[in-house]
Amino acid sequence: MVACGALALTVSGGLSSGLALAFAVLLIVAWRLESTRWQLPERVGLVIVLLSMPLFYLDWQFLAGGGANERVGVSALAHLILFLSAVKLLQVKSDRDWVFLYLISFFEVLLSAGLSLSPLFLLTLSLYSLFALSTILAFEIRKARRSVKVVETRLLVAPDSTLFRRLRKHGSGARHGEGKRLPLVSFVLMLLIFGLALPLFLIVPRSTSSALAHTGDGGTGFVGFSDSVNLGDVGRLQQSDRLVMRVRVEDSLTGRNRPLRWRGVALDYFDGHGWQRTSGRSTFEQSGNERGFFQLGTTEGLQRLTTQTFFVEAIDTPVLFAAPRVVAVQGGFPYLRSDAEGALTTRHHYQERISYKVYSDTAEPDESTLRKTTLGEVQVFPAAVARYLQLPDHVDTRIPRLARDVITKAGARNQYDAARAIERYLQTDFRYSLDLKATGPDPLADFLFNVREGHCEYFATAMAVMLRTQGIPSRVVNGFQTGDYNEAADVYTVTQRDAHSWVEVYFPEANSWVTFDPTPFLGRPMTERTGIQGRLGKFAEAIEMLWIQYVVGYGNQEQRSLARAFGNRFFELRDWLGNRLNGLRETVTGWLTWPKGGTTDGSISVARLSLLILVFVLVLFALILVLRRIRQLGFWRIFSRRQVEGKDASVVEFYARMTKALAARGLQRATGETPLEFAAAVGMPEAIKITRAYNRVRFGEQNLSKIEAEQIEEWLKGMEKISKS
Repeated sequence: MVACGALALTVSGGLSSGLALAFAVLLIVAWRLESTRWQLPERVGLVIVLLSMPLFYLDWQFLAGGGANERVGVSALAHLILFLSAVKLLQVKSDRDWVFLYLISFFEVLLSAGLSLSPLFLLTLSLYSLFALSTILAFEIRKARRSVKVVETRLLVAPDSTLFRRLRKHGSGARHGEGKRLPLVSFVLMLLIFGLALPLFLIVPRSTSSALAHTGDGGTGFVGFSDSVNLGDVGRLQQSDRLVMRVRVEDSLTGRNRPLRWRGVALDYFDGHGWQRTSGRSTFEQSGNERGFFQLGTTEGLQRLTTQTFFVEAIDTPVLFAAPRVVAVQGGFPYLRSDAEGALTTRHHYQERISYKVYSDTAEPDESTLRKTTLGEVQVFPAAVARYLQLPDHVDTRIPRLARDVITKAGARNQYDAARAIERYLQTDFRYSLDLKATGPDPLADFLFNVREGHCEYFATAMAVMLRTQGIPSRVVNGFQTGDYNEAADVYTVTQRDAHSWVEVYFPEANSWVTFDPTPFLGRPMTERTGIQGRLGKFAEAIEMLWIQYVVGYGNQEQRSLARAFGNRFFELRDWLGNRLNGLRETVTGWLTWPKGGTTDGSISVARLSLLILVFVLVLFALILVLRRIRQLGFWRIFSRRQVEGKDASVVEFYARMTKALAARGLQRATGETPLEFAAAVGMPEAIKITRAYNRVRFGEQNLSKIEAEQIEEWLKGMEKISKS
């Protein structure tokens, strides 16, 4: 039990592997020293425990780094718990000390529950429950044995020699049997506990937060999803493979046939070194309702909607990610904000996972509609759109010239073809690299005319600025690529390496923003997992997704879904029973109309009715014979006879029948009277023989032979017959 508590703390990250290994060695040493003179005296153990508080303070302040960091405090607390366990294990222990160890192990499991949201916690909790039940049962059995006083009673009648010859052997065998049965009993009790707890689990929703799960490093250390982003921030985010979120798309083929991007924030103002949002605070804000449903727009048809479910890790940004053109969001949020660029934000969740569902209209206008906006025409855009034409005060003159040359060379005559031309130019004539080589006072010009390689942020910035120099409204969007698809879990796994920047271009004829991605496809980071290790990782992720979705993230929304599922199953069962009853009714109706089948005028056929009556009489007569036979033979006595032939049930059954029959005649066994004393007092030879057989079976570990069982049955019937008369 103590070892499993330490294991739970290790799995949750509360203990280092080295410290856990040292504690395992100490457990073995303490086991070997138990009940020897090498154990610590109780007073010495008490002094060491009192000294542990200053050690706890020193551990917190110096060894663990000091400060008021939550994780540091949890680590120091885990060290203190382990230290107290070690002292108690090594000292001489009374019952009070054992109970103290049990409580410490329970606190270890409780602490690990606050540290981890991993499905491994369920495994350690199950093991701990099994060991805890076994330990508590054994502890109570041990206490009860010490309280039993053995009283020797001298028998008035000479005992069966077989009984006393086997008493000592039986006593040791009983203790051995208890040791064998204890794990089985504990396992059954654990199943009962989990079974009784399951309804409570389904009724009571949980929160996805973990009060102690905060790592103390500010979450994931996110950059690129704020009001101001410098060139290179997204590239630094891509240096890590740390998990950001998992996304389940209702139709997985949608994401694989037409890549989706998880949109974060859109930026409109470029100062030559970075992007900013000038729209200020949110354009509107909605408060949460009971269903957690936020409607943000409408769609022309439900077939245009793509449903995504996000399971986002603890990250230090309030941004909600989604596929473009969000229509509605469903999640347990107190509020939801949206800005002019369509970015969604809510409360910070750097200490907990969150999950939510998004409905997006991912359909884009057809190319013929987008090509209606001709190139070169002077257009007057409203202020809300004109700000997407902003350029820095000093733009390198080579950039607009390069944009015109690319568009002219491609023969583009409208905004759509012009945007595609610049997109293809950047995809084919430049290389992708995470190395930040573009420097100087104008990093964009350095990227376009000198370095000619960079990461997605430089490609998106180059395309947006080139389009703006040609009077085409555009903006840069930061978010994530689709991620690696895990078919075992049916989710897309998105890591920091999938962070991405792309461009959205405004088309006034369609009044919509269309996505363009100028980053070379071959150079983009790939997170696909292959090989045996990759497949095992996907399978483990599928298990973790089940844990997160149905255990950690189980809330009001899942409650309602489960209730609807049970309701649907109930209606299906009702319909099935209704169909079966209708079929039975038709069958009975057919039976009732069968007697009329032999006549032409619809009257009852005498022949068929006579046959039906005859069959009914024969079945009734057979049933009466069976019942009479059972009454004569004694059905329950037949069952009891079989029990006599066995050992376990016969221990009580045939002797109990004898005492009952004698009690009916007024012969009661006294409180302090042994079975043989009672049989001798009765004075019946059959009673003495049955009692000696009972002693041999009960205490001698013997079985009755078939002949003995039949003879005892005859004696018992005779006693019971005399009692009734």
